[in-house]
Amino acid sequence: MTGWAGALWQHLAILPVLLPLATAALLLVLKDGAGDHGDAVLLRARLVSGASLAAGLLVSVVLVLDAHAGGWRVYHLGGWPAPFGIVLVIDRLSALMVLLTQLVALAVVVYASGGWDAHGRHFHAVVHFQVMGLAGAFVTGDLFNLFVFFEVLLIASYVLMVHGQGRERFRHGLPYVVLNLLASALFLLGVAVLYAFAGTLNLADLALRVPRIAGAQAVLLQAGGMLLLVVFGFKAALLPLHLWLPSTYAAASPPAAALFALMTKVGVYAIFRVHGVVFGPGAGESAGLVAPWLLPLALAGCVVAVLGALAAGTLPRLVAWINVVSVGTILAALGLFTPAAWSAAIYYTAQSTLVIAALFLLAELVGAQRGEVGDRLEPAGPVAQPALLGTLMLLAAASVIGLPPLPGFIGKLMILQAASGPAAPWLWSVILGVGFLTLLGLARAGSVLFWAVRPGRTGGAAGASPRLVLATVSLLGGVVALAAAAAPMKRYTDAAAAQLADREGAARAVLGPERGAGAVRPYRPAHGSGAKHGAR
Repeated sequence: MTGWAGALWQHLAILPVLLPLATAALLLVLKDGAGDHGDAVLLRARLVSGASLAAGLLVSVVLVLDAHAGGWRVYHLGGWPAPFGIVLVIDRLSALMVLLTQLVALAVVVYASGGWDAHGRHFHAVVHFQVMGLAGAFVTGDLFNLFVFFEVLLIASYVLMVHGQGRERFRHGLPYVVLNLLASALFLLGVAVLYAFAGTLNLADLALRVPRIAGAQAVLLQAGGMLLLVVFGFKAALLPLHLWLPSTYAAASPPAAALFALMTKVGVYAIFRVHGVVFGPGAGESAGLVAPWLLPLALAGCVVAVLGALAAGTLPRLVAWINVVSVGTILAALGLFTPAAWSAAIYYTAQSTLVIAALFLLAELVGAQRGEVGDRLEPAGPVAQPALLGTLMLLAAASVIGLPPLPGFIGKLMILQAASGPAAPWLWSVILGVGFLTLLGLARAGSVLFWAVRPGRTGGAAGASPRLVLATVSLLGGVVALAAAAAPMKRYTDAAAAQLADREGAARAVLGPERGAGAVRPYRPAHGSGAKHGAR
């Protein structure tokens, strides 16, 4: 390619970060907001925001197709070579996570344009700052910039958490901010320990250096790794660091809660990169650092979360607990430390992100049509759209539970098939048992919401706007598409899992052939799919 097309192609890897940053800045200049600025300004903000996210979605699709062709797309900011300069790396996993980010963010903006963005100032600008932080966390190639993008998305989430104000949001928002500040301090401490003993924060370089560190230095390095597990476990709501999430997500506005469904996946993604690869198989004395802890904590977290879902008194709180269940399921698969299990975890991550985001939006659609009772799980008047909302609820619940042929069933089946050894009976028991209890919780909620009509109470037509329904349907459409394209999607996740384990290929792509030639050989299963190497 030549000319502007060639330049755009060369800088494709940084567009998921630059595009939302530029959009957020433009929206601030245009005075994105409501109130005294008037409807014309708000309409302009909606158009700019939607157009930017649509363009970002197109870029993310191109990145996924490019990543699936094989290899890594590496972008050296300022032309500085890794590991000394800032580097962005696009592989199959990061490209998929960027695509999920754009899909959910676009649906959230469409939904919020139905009226939620008028509840406060600068909603669209803050959403784009959050998208920038999410995309940056998924494409960064070093730990320090992972910290930077964590802070960007967290600062944006603080604003979104209290968007629309209200006593409940401020009450739950303050502990959310304080706990995340503490986690950020631990993040910096863990990063400092790793840099002190490994001499680098570049993830590809760390994967080469960690296996060569032994003795007392390895013990201290592992302490830094465990600190990072605490940080990432907090972000991902891993037991026992999950108690903040249900009340916080339930108190947030529905569009914010739907976008927050991506934030737990950032924690999962970081555990994949750091503890699955850097401290994973082939890491010398530090290999399997979190293996004794991750699987038991993930399974226990699923059990605790499903009990919380059964006790939930509101639909958003039920969905928040289900989000914790889904994260526990993903981390349980990651904790098996096999390519087949990692492939299943990646597939399940895609479907759970879409379905949880859709459920947060659907919770408000249902609650808005139940009059003064709202989203509380108690009898009320009939909803205005029982057939439509009931069908959407049934579709989402079926995927969460794991009923065939939906992707929730396919993902759980892949996880169960990947289980082997002493852990298999425990994983089978928990996954199937939690699925049954989730069925009971969602069946109870559905019967109360759509069947337990109390005489004398009336519902309402609020929430029946086509714009609100369209955003929710689009996310559930993505869930159906994952089921329809299960075979090619599985091939993609299989290749993504194999690429994750390929330390040598990543080192050659990011650090150059002369550095990658000395890489420690990765663990390779006999049936693994060979990912092509090379930076572009």
